[in-house]
Parts: sequence; structure tokens; C-alpha cells
Amino acid sequence: MSRALDPLPLDLDPAEYVGLHGLLDEQAADQALTERERELRAYTRDVVAREVAPAAPELDASHEFAGAGYMALASAGLTGIIFPTELGGSADSHVAYAVVMEEITAGCAATSLVFMTQTHAAYPIYLAGSEDLKQRYIPPLLSGSAYGSMAITEPDAGSDVSSLRTTAAPAGEFYRLSGSKTFITTGDRVDTIVCFATTDRTSKREGVSAFVVEGNWPGVGRGTAFEKLGMHGSSTAELFFDEVAVPVGNRVGTEGAGWPIVMSSVIKSRISAGAQGVGLARSAYARTLSVLQRLYGNLIPAEYLQVLAGWRGRILQGRLLLHAVARQVDGDAAVSPGQIGLMKQSCTDLGWDISVEAVRLLGPYGDLSVLGVERCMRDARVTRIYDGTNEIQSMLIGREISTSLKEM
Repeated sequence: MSRALDPLPLDLDPAEYVGLHGLLDEQAADQALTERERELRAYTRDVVAREVAPAAPELDASHEFAGAGYMALASAGLTGIIFPTELGGSADSHVAYAVVMEEITAGCAATSLVFMTQTHAAYPIYLAGSEDLKQRYIPPLLSGSAYGSMAITEPDAGSDVSSLRTTAAPAGEFYRLSGSKTFITTGDRVDTIVCFATTDRTSKREGVSAFVVEGNWPGVGRGTAFEKLGMHGSSTAELFFDEVAVPVGNRVGTEGAGWPIVMSSVIKSRISAGAQGVGLARSAYARTLSVLQRLYGNLIPAEYLQVLAGWRGRILQGRLLLHAVARQVDGDAAVSPGQIGLMKQSCTDLGWDISVEAVRLLGPYGDLSVLGVERCMRDARVTRIYDGTNEIQSMLIGREISTSLKEM
């Protein structure tokens, strides 16, 4: 029976791929999307079905970098959703970005990680960089002619930016950058690094500054890519800085403005992670439904349908939350860390929970790599860790609850 399921058309037939994923286009969510956002979803789904999803199994097996998938998305005009047209973007909404991210993730989560990392590297430059920095570095990131990374995490400093040990010492027209970063996505091949370092350790958060560093500058070192549980088509590595001379003009914003830049940037990165969670849940659902349909035809047993019904409701809830927060970011209303954290935690937990349940539901079939359900589970795990662990999100949500009680 396993041979009858191999190969899975979901990975090879664009028409079946589009049809299966269309089953989760709920009217309750669609009515809140603009016509442009719905058009972008349909367009992205078609591009992903043809150019991205078919390569996902091989990327997972070979650990080959998903550069071709990113270039296909760039050629399709999908890699600068929230950036202005003069920088190579399309000036669309954050909801549009979330919709596009979800579609890419549903086809290949590793490609979506490359996609979002390019956005995350470009955004601080767009937010606070000089016009020269924007023009020099953002278009190559969006086009895929350069790879970018956000370099925040250190061996002894993860979510606590105030404890960074990487230093940037002023030296005339330069800063001397020294230290190391770890768990840096695309770090082994990075061309453009947005590095956060302290210019005054005694000032803690107020002493953190951001710099654009080029990967080929003297003193920049890259580690070997880590072996990981999932996201095999995206690399993660260490970065090392040994007295790197960074021109003052490559500072992003003013000296000491790094912390606000981080806080503004994580709004984008947590929307990305939330969209990945919904996309992975959708992928696990579609793959499970495809397997069950091939096993039972149109007479899928009721006990399976009951589980699928529960997943359908939870995926809709996650998508509504994702879109609501992204729409809030598009508007004038402030979005608190707790609100962003609630969305990131809920949506990434959704991707993990449904992927785990899908593996369990399918029994021995859930363990077959050719069907891709177990890949969803492995890829989903890290979404609950990066861009602020879900434990950190719980802390932010709890802190907001406590503050609200005090203000009653």
C-alpha cells in the first residue's frame, strides 16, 4: 500500500496542490481581505505550486540551500511585499505579506525561512537607515543578488538584547566591531549583515546600536552550517567579528538606537513566524487529507473526518488572528508586545500541534518521508523558538495582563 502512495501528487501536481489548499479558503477569513490581497494569494499559490513545492522533498533530503526557490519568488515579484516600489518592492500591506508568507510556507517551509530572513535583514535598514544605505543594500536583498541576516543572538545573549557582548568601539570614521553571534539564519553565506552591538555596555539597552556589515569585509568569519531537526533548505551558522572596521555611515540610525530598531523589527519577524505556523498547519492538513483520500476514496471514516473538522476550525481561528494583528500593524493603532506575542505564540503552536497530530493520525504513513507530514512536524518545531521563544511570548502576555489589572 505504501508504494501506491509514492510519489505523492501533492508534491508533483500543481493542479492538485492548488485544489487541496483551496479547500481551506474560508469565507469568514476571505471577506476581510482586500481584492488585491486575495489576488496575491492566488498568484503566490500558483507560483509556489509550480516553482517551490515540487522541490521541497529534495531540499529536505539533500540539505541544499533553497536559493532557487527564493529566486523564483523574486522573479515573480513577490519578495518586496512591504517595501516601496523605488526599492524594488510592491508597497503592499502587512496582511498581504502574511498571506504570501503563509502560501510559501505551505509549499516549502525552508524556502519561507529564506524569504522571511531577506525581509528581516532589509527592514531595519528601511526603518532607520540613511538613504544611501537603503539604496545600496535593500534592492539586492529583495532581488536575491545578495543574502542577508539579522545578527542579534549570542552564545550568552538571546532574547535579552541588553546583555550583548559584541562591541562596537568608535575609532574616528569607523567603529571597531568585535564579538560573535550564533544561530544566525543564512549566516554561512551572508553578504549583508545587520549586526547589533553595544557601544556602551554600562547603558544596557540604551547602549545598543545597529550596523550594516558586509560579509566579505576583513575580520568577518562564518561558521559551518549547523545540522538541524528541520528547515533543511535554510542554513543556520555562527558569525565572528574580529576588529572589523565598520564605516560610521554604515550605522543604522543614531548611536544607541538599536533597541527601538529591534523592537520595531520583531513586529515583522513575529508576523512571519505566525504566518509560518498557519502555513505549516495547512500543509499538514492538506497532506493528511490527500493520504486519506487515496486510502479511502470519498468514504473517509467518520473518526478521521471529526479530527479534520477540528483542525479546520483551528486553522481558521489562527488565520483570523494572524490577519487581524497584521491589519492592526497596517493601521494607526499601536500594537503592544503582548498582542504580537499572543499571535506569534498561538499561530506557531497551531503549526506544531496539528503537525504532531497529523503524524499520529496517519500511523505508519505519518512516518513516511515521501508524504511530507513528518517534515511539517520537524519544520514547525523551530518556529516556536526563533523570533522570541513562545515562553518569552507567554511572559510578555502575562506582563500585559498584570499591568492591565493594576490599571483597573
